[in-house]
Amino acid sequence: MLPRLLRARLDEIGVDHAVCYPTYGLFALGVREAEARQAACRAFNRHLAAEFRDLGDRMTPAALVPMDTPAEAIAELDHAVGELGLKAVVLSGHAWRALPDAPPGARWVDTFGPGSPYDYDPVWERCRQLRVAPTFHSSSMSWHGRASLRSYVANHIGGFAAAGEATCRALFLNGVPHRFPELRFAFLEGGVAWACGLYAGIVGHWEKRNRNDVRRYDPARLDRALLASLLARHGSAAVAARADRLDEAVSCLSEPDEDPDTLDEFAASGVERAEDLVRLFADRFYFGCEADDRLAGVAVDRRRHPLGARLRPVLGTDVGHWDVPDVTGVLPEAWELVEDGLLDPDGFRDFVFGNAVALWADVNPDFFAGTVIEGAVGKRR
Repeated sequence: MLPRLLRARLDEIGVDHAVCYPTYGLFALGVREAEARQAACRAFNRHLAAEFRDLGDRMTPAALVPMDTPAEAIAELDHAVGELGLKAVVLSGHAWRALPDAPPGARWVDTFGPGSPYDYDPVWERCRQLRVAPTFHSSSMSWHGRASLRSYVANHIGGFAAAGEATCRALFLNGVPHRFPELRFAFLEGGVAWACGLYAGIVGHWEKRNRNDVRRYDPARLDRALLASLLARHGSAAVAARADRLDEAVSCLSEPDEDPDTLDEFAASGVERAEDLVRLFADRFYFGCEADDRLAGVAVDRRRHPLGARLRPVLGTDVGHWDVPDVTGVLPEAWELVEDGLLDPDGFRDFVFGNAVALWADVNPDFFAGTVIEGAVGKRR
């Protein structure tokens, strides 16, 4: 609300440069009516540009970009970045869609991956042209499993993580980091533990369901004669008595028939070999973690991840929220990860500095030009 007050306290907090994401402003992204949503985001971005004017040496605001359609996303990117000159953006991580062939009001969550009714590649291309890193900060409150009528805590725990995971998974499988290698993507305030699980799951599924190995599970390859003999020798009386229904059972297993055009679910991802998984996931995605997130250290431990990957956590201060009762305690709390042996000093430096630099400067080498950390960024790169 008062950027100049925050700027005056940055030294006290221990922050050299702050990329500032909105809180209540995020509600504009979820406005259902298209014209009101677009107007609210535009008004907020104009407000940001005015409020943060002349503060660029220490602070960078993040503009709102609605994502219900590619057209509205591109229009606001052009306005916020192209006209207002804002350098950072926060995109909605999902859009609610009307569920087809269902009663009015029934909706599903589109995370811009396979099955989306829109092609979002023009949005990613415009981000590339404007040199902005797509970052997401969405909640899964009201999704299945987070729709308690009474408990904020029940709905809040893991809410940002679930939303980030859904968007990250969709972007990866849809091949977005493969087709747009210049971009870096971040998912904020959900921690990085979910990303460790998602990465491991992607590697495990690719190893067994890549375009070659998935054919091992083709029902047509079943040795029916051998299966019949095993039923006769080892089946209970009740099972053996139904051996004549084997063809019926096998038919059920293969229905509906697999579409050969969609059998390779990793076709769009750009993964040809295992090493590509590290390049496309660990090197392109970034994950916002709070200072008290003790699982941030797990992300950088190569021993724990398939193929020795090292994921990229980025410190989010969460200043202004109930979980930060004392803003001066953020950085010391993050340093406790080192004191407790969960991060080494190099990992801590990446957590609070290096990964953030890579996230924005890999996309826009001039992102930190004119800031108080320009020299340090230059040395890092």
